[in-house]
Parts: sequence; structure tokens; C-alpha cells
Amino acid sequence: MAEIHHFDHGWVTPAVSYLLSVLGSLLGLTAAVRLRQSKSGGERAWWLTLAAVAIGATGIWSMHFVAMTGFSVTGTPIRYDIGLTIASAVIAFVAVGVGLAIALLGTAAPRTRILIGGVLAGLGVAAMHYTGMAAMRLRGEIHYSGREVALSVAIAVVAATVALWLTLVVKTPVVIFISALVMGVAVNGMHFTGMAAMSVLPEQSFGSVAGATASGLLVPIGAAVVFAVLGMVYALAAAPSEEDREAAAYLASRLESRPEPAAGTPPGQLWGQQPPARPGQPGQAAGRSTLGGGTWTYRDRDRAQ
Repeated sequence: MAEIHHFDHGWVTPAVSYLLSVLGSLLGLTAAVRLRQSKSGGERAWWLTLAAVAIGATGIWSMHFVAMTGFSVTGTPIRYDIGLTIASAVIAFVAVGVGLAIALLGTAAPRTRILIGGVLAGLGVAAMHYTGMAAMRLRGEIHYSGREVALSVAIAVVAATVALWLTLVVKTPVVIFISALVMGVAVNGMHFTGMAAMSVLPEQSFGSVAGATASGLLVPIGAAVVFAVLGMVYALAAAPSEEDREAAAYLASRLESRPEPAAGTPPGQLWGQQPPARPGQPGQAAGRSTLGGGTWTYRDRDRAQ
């Protein structure tokens, strides 16, 4: 058997892969919170897509690819089939998206939906991993140990099920962050368990190995991940929160409750605005709006009601 190295660059690749899995999980769980707060089908589809991209593409697939950059086999170069590499990314995105849709888009039997979604998503994540491994090209014959493969699939299913459960229960930033740390451990545990199942029987052959190098794929994939993360951060920051929605609804209700303008209101005077005070006449400052009487703010709404 050929000698296999999983940490060819030391602890750099596993550390970066763990950070990516935590970042993807963090963004995905935050998007899941927004999904639960969505009021329309369009909003739910938007946040479901972002959550699938964050967890499936960033937290799982990009972590897998970065970890593979530290993988080497003595005596042979390693290349990657671009088509299968892209297919593995699509599998991760679709699997996580389907699992999230089953778990989050419904009200009946939540435990059953989480279990079904977790099994499907976990099997999809395992399929992503072994599709990515099938994309490898090297001078040798790859074999897998059935016990470690089964264990990696089980870890993937359990991790996916726990992740879907977390998307339904987490709310506060602290809990989301802790959950992302746990999900990062599970994702990396699944990956390296699957890698431990692999062995290579070397073959004596000559000539180059067809395919793209890991370093050659690192630049476009890294750029795609950076732009995706920045886009998701912007989307999360720009989207209105639940408090923003409540404030807008409160403002709308206050505006609707304003009295109709009295007959003979001077031209140019705003609806609900007090007329300018005459010299020596007590009253409100000129041009100050009452919005139905008195000044108010959203945070004073409880006293105003």
C-alpha cells in the first residue's frame, strides 16, 4: 500500500477547513432564523437558498476541498476531474437544500420531518464526499474499508439531523455561535473519518496524470467562496429584522389613526401638523407633527398605547 498523508501542510489545512465549516454553519443558521420569520413564499425561498449555500456549499463542500489540498500519496501526483468536482458541490447544495425544505417548510410532525430531512441531507453529504474522492486522479488503485465508510455515513446522517434540529430551535447569537462550533466538529469528523477509510494500491505507470491540480482550483474556488460569504453577510445585514418589521407596522398603525384634516386647513400645512403659533399665543412649535397627538417614538409604544 502507498503511504498516505492527510496533513501534508501541517495543521494549516485542517484549521482553515474547520473555520470554513464554522463560518458556513454560522451564516446558515442565521439565515434559517430569518427563514422562520419570513412572511411570504418569496422570502422563504430566498432564505432557504442562502441557508443551503451557506451550509452545503461553504460549510461542507469548501471545507472538504480545502482539507483535500493537504492530502497526498507518496510516489504519485494527484489531479482532479473538474466535472466530478463541480458535481460534488452541486450534490452538497441540493442535499442540504432538500433537507432544510423538509424540516423548515411545514408545521405538522416536526420531529418526523427533521428525521427524514436529516437522513436525506446526511446521505447527500456522504455522496458529496465520495463523489469528490472519485474525482481524484492518481497512479494507483483506490480502495475503501467498509467499516470506516459506514461510520462516515452514519456521522454524516447524525450531523445533518442535528444541524436541521438546530435550524428550528436556535435564536440568540450566542446559541447560534456555539451551535456553529459543534457543527464544524461534526462536519470535519465526517470528512476525516471518510478519508481514513481510503487506501491506495500503487501502480507502476509513466506519463502525466490528467486533471487539474488542487492549487490550480484553489484560486477560482477561493474567489467564489469569498464573494459568496460577502454576499450572504450583506444580505443578512441589509434584511429587516423582526424588530424592524414591528416598528414599521407600529408606524403604519399610528399614521392610519391620525385624524382627517379639518375643513379650511391652510394650503401647505401637513396632515396632522399643528398650525404655526402666532406671536404671544401658546401652542406647539411651528411645523411640529403630532401623528395623532403628542410626540412619540417606537420604543415608547407601550406607554403610548
